[in-house]
Amino acid sequence: INAVGTREPGGSPGAEKIRALLLDPNAGRFTSMAEVLLFYAARAEHLDKLIRPTLSRGDWVVSDRFSDSTRAYQGLDGRINPADLAAIEKLVVGETRPDLTFLLDLPAAEGLKRAQMRRGDAQVDPFEQQAVSYHVALRGQFRMMAQSEPERWVIIDATQSADAVEKEIWQILSDRIKARKSLK
Repeated sequence: INAVGTREPGGSPGAEKIRALLLDPNAGRFTSMAEVLLFYAARAEHLDKLIRPTLSRGDWVVSDRFSDSTRAYQGLDGRINPADLAAIEKLVVGETRPDLTFLLDLPAAEGLKRAQMRRGDAQVDPFEQQAVSYHVALRGQFRMMAQSEPERWVIIDATQSADAVEKEIWQILSDRIKARKSLK
């Protein structure tokens, strides 16, 4: 299976520039609506320049984050009406939706600790600067989204070893590939 790995925000030259702006530790947090529009601007660029051309070739796209993350993060504080988020998502994403989403789930404090280990001496981005209570609520938001769409989402216990997480993901993915091939 030919596949392209990517990430959001980012994944294309223009989207990477927007990513740098969103994650600039010196910029602070934008207003909720500004964040939503910046994330979807990056996503529109990413979809048009990388994701849709890849899918049209028949190749797979594996992305670290997508529109679910925007709904979770920017929808969490309640300042963005869910109907407005859905309208923007429909306009930008349309029918280009993930077939499978893995939620690597672990307690918020552990996630922040791991982020700090990855980051090293680099500055903390505006999202990681949020209080632990924000990250606890964010985890709950992701879990709620996953439970509402169990045919697409798979929750993985990320407190396991990296090898165990990888093995579980590969098993689920292998099962999905076999099931898809049997339908053809």
